[in-house]
Amino acid sequence: MWDRTSSKQCGTVVLLFSLLLASASLDTLDQTQTLTNGQTLVSLNGIFELGFFDRTTSTTTKWYIGIWYTVSREIVVWVANHDNPLNDSSGVLAISQGSIVLNDSLQNPIWSSSVNPSTPKMSDPILKLLDSGNLVLKDRNRDDILWQSFDHPSNTFLLGMKIGKDLISGVEWYITSWKSRNDPSKGNYCYKMDTLGQPELVLWDGERIKFKTGAWIGPRFSGLPEMATYENMLNFKLVSTTKEINYSIEAADKGMHLFRLIMNETGVLQRMMWDQEKKIWHEYWSWPNDMCDSYAKCGPFGTCNSNDAPICKCLPGFSPKSPKEWSMRNNSGGCKREKPLNCQGNSIGFKSVKNVKLPDTENATIDATISIKECKKRCSMNCYCLAYSLLDIRGGGSGCIMWEYDLIDIKYIEGGQDLYLKLDKSILDATGKRKIHVLIGIMVPSTVMLLLLLTVHCIRQRQRKKKTGYADLGQDKRNYNKSDSLHYTELPMFDLETVIAATANFSDANKLGQGGFGIVYKGVLSGGEEIAVKRLSKDSSQGLNEFMNEVMLIAKLQHRNLVRLLGCCIHDSERILIYEFMPNKSLDFFIFDKVRRELLSWTMRLEIVAGISRGILYLHQDSRFNIIHRDLKAANILLDGEMTPKVSDFGIARLFKREQNEMDTGRVVGTRGYMSPEYAMEGKISVKSDVYSFGVLLLEIISGKRNQGNHNLIAFAWKLWQEGKLIQLADEAIDNTDGVASEIVRFVHVGLLCVQECADDRPTMSIVLSMLSNECMSLPEPKKPVLSTKVTPESSSSPIELTVTGIEGR
Repeated sequence: MWDRTSSKQCGTVVLLFSLLLASASLDTLDQTQTLTNGQTLVSLNGIFELGFFDRTTSTTTKWYIGIWYTVSREIVVWVANHDNPLNDSSGVLAISQGSIVLNDSLQNPIWSSSVNPSTPKMSDPILKLLDSGNLVLKDRNRDDILWQSFDHPSNTFLLGMKIGKDLISGVEWYITSWKSRNDPSKGNYCYKMDTLGQPELVLWDGERIKFKTGAWIGPRFSGLPEMATYENMLNFKLVSTTKEINYSIEAADKGMHLFRLIMNETGVLQRMMWDQEKKIWHEYWSWPNDMCDSYAKCGPFGTCNSNDAPICKCLPGFSPKSPKEWSMRNNSGGCKREKPLNCQGNSIGFKSVKNVKLPDTENATIDATISIKECKKRCSMNCYCLAYSLLDIRGGGSGCIMWEYDLIDIKYIEGGQDLYLKLDKSILDATGKRKIHVLIGIMVPSTVMLLLLLTVHCIRQRQRKKKTGYADLGQDKRNYNKSDSLHYTELPMFDLETVIAATANFSDANKLGQGGFGIVYKGVLSGGEEIAVKRLSKDSSQGLNEFMNEVMLIAKLQHRNLVRLLGCCIHDSERILIYEFMPNKSLDFFIFDKVRRELLSWTMRLEIVAGISRGILYLHQDSRFNIIHRDLKAANILLDGEMTPKVSDFGIARLFKREQNEMDTGRVVGTRGYMSPEYAMEGKISVKSDVYSFGVLLLEIISGKRNQGNHNLIAFAWKLWQEGKLIQLADEAIDNTDGVASEIVRFVHVGLLCVQECADDRPTMSIVLSMLSNECMSLPEPKKPVLSTKVTPESSSSPIELTVTGIEGR
């Protein structure tokens, strides 16, 4: 969900400051000087600024002392008097009796730095703002820092800050959310370090744990494998001594990166980096980002996988403690062992559970001095030991973590760690066979070869043979090599009998829609779970390609705004995909219907736009594969029971390399009205092709009108732009009073930027998110879009197979 009152901003690149010319402002305040409203301290190289700022609500305006970026003044990273605001702008900041003090106009104390009385006296105290964003109180003639703002964080974690605990004094360093966008007083969320067991970071919602990062495993936290992608930019450090335990981040090249981690007012952590060229902040990742990030979501001995449905399952050798509660999606009770362990004799073994966030280590036993082999031996000999794993994954691995209590907060993640689970040997052979590992190829030249590999593999699994299955591939075997990057991914297989029973033998009464791939049916499994069944049409020439594309791409994608693939069915000539069921159908079912669009308030449309844009950004930038969807349209945006949008239909999606700006495609496929000019006329695609489609979709969501036929929505929006009447594009069903009108105008403006003729002129999706969510961000004027695009393969320099579909629900 997108909170439009928050000030989220995104960008794309890291800013490296060289020698910047300092402004006329000073970076130091001494005891003979004061700071009043309109005056500021600026760090030596002009990176940070300290001064007075205000926050206005509907009834009052409050004043604070804070630190912000000079390049982005609206981003305040530290607040002194967050819980004691000034009622007007007449405050005075000064150094008095060795402390920093803030007084109001009547000399009443509002805030002070409260330096410890035992601190040595300073002969010449100064207050200095550093380029790190740290405000320090020190003696001019000594290096010792007597007080610093880094010891008293607000809602922002900067390079050089610490999160952790002083084990001597008990003082903790942590960040806390603001109460709201306009109220910097302490909110309900905080981000702290848990020093019990192996250190990890914890997101608290009041007294409740909301999210844990997983244990520190050497270079990173076990639940955040994406930290490895920042190794060329950032160094992550954990310091653990008898005096303190803390976590910090430094720039890898010792340069000054504009980086921040913010704990926002809605309880979401966002890692942001500044793009100097585009003057925006770019969100690199945010947490929590799916249901499995909720702490202990599946209870003791349960595992969570956001790509599965249901998302909770039991560890191998375990089953739900209360099947009835699990059938109702209440998984908090967790799982129980199917067969008790017998410590006598040689009756136990270990099952490797791969790619997981390690269980909570609060009650685990830690030994950094032994090998994994010794760890296994100790766990084998200890009747109370339930599982073990590596403590440090660097250099082949070392150290040992052993669990003797309930295994809690396990999540399957790509790039996760191996957990070795103790089981009775009699059931070891039975575990791991409830799912079939489907062979999936990425970037393989021949789709037919892929289908052969997939089919042969499934047959081999069903027959439970130990052959590799390549012997029967004939010529296709010779086409395979290591560069084809084949790998396994875990995807449940459904037998045809189950699918037939679920859909009442593909009854017309269960038909949900139809597209180029085939027909989609609603189904209900024997346990009551509703599913969507996409059946490959035997008459579809492109259905085979679409089927393989869906399996290859979406099976490994995990995002709350992408539809989840639950499994597939391959039986003789049948090729079937099983998806989570979306009870509210697709977006076009609402926005283009005169009655149903009345149900879509502006707030709801705003949240739908936010969800779609985040899903596309994940495809373009944050997913493992980097994907161009190629067929974004209202019919391919599905809505769950809470109206959360999910991008669907990846049948014609394409992979691209991160460094690749544009590619030629062998055929133009997509939907008239949503295709960008360069794609429709030349067959050239890029991430900007999806941006164009998103722009059209944005205009449709705002207006409730299709961009097709006699109504050219883009031309109409451009005409209103020229006349200064963008608000007239808004759907009559939207109540555009009470400040909503300005947001509507801004969204239409962004839509026009997305549909500009030249792909280079269009913003990326990360910039689009910034434009939509930051009302203070200035928008460039859009250039005239192509008001009529003629789809023709002859305009391309290379042969193109043309396949253009109309707009039809699926």
